[in-house]
Amino acid sequence: MLKKKVRVLIVDDSASVRQILTTILSEDPDIEIMGTASDPYAAARRLQNELPDVILLDIEMPRMDGITFLRKIMAQHPIPVIICSSLTEEGSDLMFQAFEAGAVDIVPKPRIDTRQALLESSGRLRDAVKSAARARVRPRLARRAPVEKKLTADAIIPPPVQGRSRPVTERIVCIGVSTGGTEALNDVLEVLPSHCPGILIVQHMPQGFTAAFARRLNGVCQISVKEAEDGEPVQPGHAYIAPGARHMLLQRTGLRYHIAIKDGPPVSRHRPSADVLFRSAAQYAGRNALGIIMTGMGDDGARGLLEMRKLGAATRAQDEESCVVFGMPKEAIALGAAEKVVSLSQIPREIMLWYQAGQPALMA
Repeated sequence: MLKKKVRVLIVDDSASVRQILTTILSEDPDIEIMGTASDPYAAARRLQNELPDVILLDIEMPRMDGITFLRKIMAQHPIPVIICSSLTEEGSDLMFQAFEAGAVDIVPKPRIDTRQALLESSGRLRDAVKSAARARVRPRLARRAPVEKKLTADAIIPPPVQGRSRPVTERIVCIGVSTGGTEALNDVLEVLPSHCPGILIVQHMPQGFTAAFARRLNGVCQISVKEAEDGEPVQPGHAYIAPGARHMLLQRTGLRYHIAIKDGPPVSRHRPSADVLFRSAAQYAGRNALGIIMTGMGDDGARGLLEMRKLGAATRAQDEESCVVFGMPKEAIALGAAEKVVSLSQIPREIMLWYQAGQPALMA
């Protein structure tokens, strides 16, 4: 039986961009270009006749912007949509609106300044398209309204007793996540209390986007969320997101953890890589670490999570039902890297139960 190709509709007002994207995607034998459109109105006419597996969508276009079109798609005919745009810090709010409207991924427009840059961006684009074709997309009738009062993990488990001496070695959490991760991380971090362990996060995300993502999370969470910086200490009640296009490692000096930010080639086809973070946690934290692998395409993090488990760390994987793409968790489960498989809604509780269970054993 022949493998079905992923059929793609490209929507961009630039003819040259449409041509570049068509050329890059057509080089993959598993991808077929269904057609192109210069604006959302032309795309809508195409959708009346046939539906693609994936839509590659620009944001800034004449007559109708991409986000408005995305909301219409997700309300009427949910289709996996990838935003392909020139990502900048200034445009980060639009990117978050795209995720909230239902985009499964965001990729920068391919760089053609050097051969190496073109190869890297082309591979990222093709992987994103094949990942999106497997994504679970559901109708979105309206943006999620903010809730004034949010329940925290206190509703499930009480905070630790105050006044105890601090542990000799802090417990620490490392998370690896990709496609579907922006909304999933929001769901996890916004319910964690300020007395949670320090959390290091690798979210596959382009350069120039992670700082804005961290600020957005910081605005809705009780814990502090920031883009990680080289050499800074890891503190309880803080979450650190790896900078786009750079690896993040956990390191230790004496009894305290700190972060190392390093350049280097993509690992498991990603930079930052969850495998890199997890391996460093296995080496420097061992049984004092909890590794969690969440929604995402590919296998980044699976081997690193197994290394963590072999060195005594606790490990968790997100279940298939709650994943946008059950790729990374599936690979980790197949390797035997995950002690437990849990739903997205259970992850905050797992973090706090594990953290507090270890406190007495770590007292000086």
